[in-house]
Amino acid sequence: MLARLFPDRFIFWMLGTLALASLLPVSGAAAAAVDALTLTAIFTLFFLHGVRLPREAMVKGIADWRLHVAILAATYALFPLIGLALSAAFPGLLAPELWTGILFLCALPSTVQSSIAFTSMARGNVACAVAAAAGSNLLGVFLTPALIALMLQAGGAQVSLGGVGKIVPLLFLPFLLGHSLRGFIFPLIKDRPGLTTLVDKGTILLAVYGAFSAAMVEGIWTRIPPGQIALVIGLCLLILALVIGGTVAIGRLGGFSRESRAAILFCGSVKSLASGVPMARILFPGPAAGLVILPVMVFHTVQLIVCAWIAGRMAAQNEPSARAA
Repeated sequence: MLARLFPDRFIFWMLGTLALASLLPVSGAAAAAVDALTLTAIFTLFFLHGVRLPREAMVKGIADWRLHVAILAATYALFPLIGLALSAAFPGLLAPELWTGILFLCALPSTVQSSIAFTSMARGNVACAVAAAAGSNLLGVFLTPALIALMLQAGGAQVSLGGVGKIVPLLFLPFLLGHSLRGFIFPLIKDRPGLTTLVDKGTILLAVYGAFSAAMVEGIWTRIPPGQIALVIGLCLLILALVIGGTVAIGRLGGFSRESRAAILFCGSVKSLASGVPMARILFPGPAAGLVILPVMVFHTVQLIVCAWIAGRMAAQNEPSARAA
């Protein structure tokens, strides 16, 4: 039952990290050391993503430009519009920092591993899913800071300009460096997928620990009523439901094949925790990052549970046709 409710055991590691940050938060020189280690891990993470980017799959999948436009529209247009509409309709529902987290969530790129895995499980267009997820994350380095700055400005808030300036050297340049060295480094790590997973998840846990430690030290949690967490969960469920409905409509109205509709659904309705947490630590320095990251973590958990169930249902429905073929 736990496996069905929580398909990714990493959720428990995140909860453990939250508990550790609550009980043993770092401050002063220790906090500075954690931040420096986190920045180093972020650089390494995006370097390895550049190394592992499958160039052949990108070339094969990128040909279907209509599919990619549909996925990018869901990721960078539908999501932000829903976030802005909800924040404008219910401005007093959440604390300002949590609304910032909701808007930041809506500006993030699509996740890579989960969207590809769910598309494959549903017997969808995996090649296009790989290309779309990789392209979404590459564009996200530029689009996410721009979108969150515009959305916060519309609400009278702002994002750290210094943080925006750090995005390119910390995320995009190591990605380019890794991809340019792919021919030399990939043969050394291609049989070690656990290395990227370790860096990926380790970076998230470090960033979460540092952000929530700062929040604990500054006492920011004392300003947030417990009921706000339940509201964040409810909003994440609502946003996911609206986006799933939107991606299904885009796939059907656009006349896409069943395989392409699966790619649109699973690439267009998920958000990247691996990109979101490091970006939040850069764009929102200090204790505010803890509250900004919270909706991203909640949505990550919700999307895994819901999308795993949908992919399983789609796989079961497509099994007879696959056998007939």
